[in-house]
Amino acid sequence: MELISAIRERRSTRAFLARPVERQRLEEIITIAARAPSAINLQPWELTVVSGEEKKRLSRLLVKRMKERNISCGPGAKNPLQQYFINRQRGLLEVMLPHLPAEKKFQDFINEGSCNFYGAPTAVIVTIDKVFSKARLTDLGVFVGYLLLVCHSKGLGTCPIGIITAFDEDIKEELSLPDEKEVVIGIAIGYPDPEGKINMARSERAPIGELVRWRD
Repeated sequence: MELISAIRERRSTRAFLARPVERQRLEEIITIAARAPSAINLQPWELTVVSGEEKKRLSRLLVKRMKERNISCGPGAKNPLQQYFINRQRGLLEVMLPHLPAEKKFQDFINEGSCNFYGAPTAVIVTIDKVFSKARLTDLGVFVGYLLLVCHSKGLGTCPIGIITAFDEDIKEELSLPDEKEVVIGIAIGYPDPEGKINMARSERAPIGELVRWRD
């Protein structure tokens, strides 16, 4: 698939088939995505790929902890958002609402879906060693972007999951990850459900005039 087409076509998938993703395909995708650049070639990203019963147990744990602690997906802002950020968030809400299951409220769908990786057969937990400063999160962001696009080019759907950072210790205990690792993000990976209406939702992007300042 041509790169620009992949960028334009890719969207977050929130309804997946139960069909498992072949390990060989996942290995190929990760190998390609790992060509992402990083500061002085540190490649600080570390992955734990969770599938099958392990993934189901992890999902049950995260949903349980989310409800126990009343944790909700949010922008992670330190102060009230500027109106243009709110408008972008509202735009996503407006395109998703018509496609939600009738019995689900938007926030419940997002919270439970995120903690369940939207039913995807595979969850990738991206971690970084605590020896690194926050500056190296930039490298992980580049790697994750590559991974999402490579998945799309191979016919797989993805959805980045940020809420799981609230369960860092729970995840490390469940997956036997060392204490010196920090959970940065999760990624749901699987084959998109062609009948899943929620997959039809497509949010718009802000015009370039809102994003760029030109200095000539």
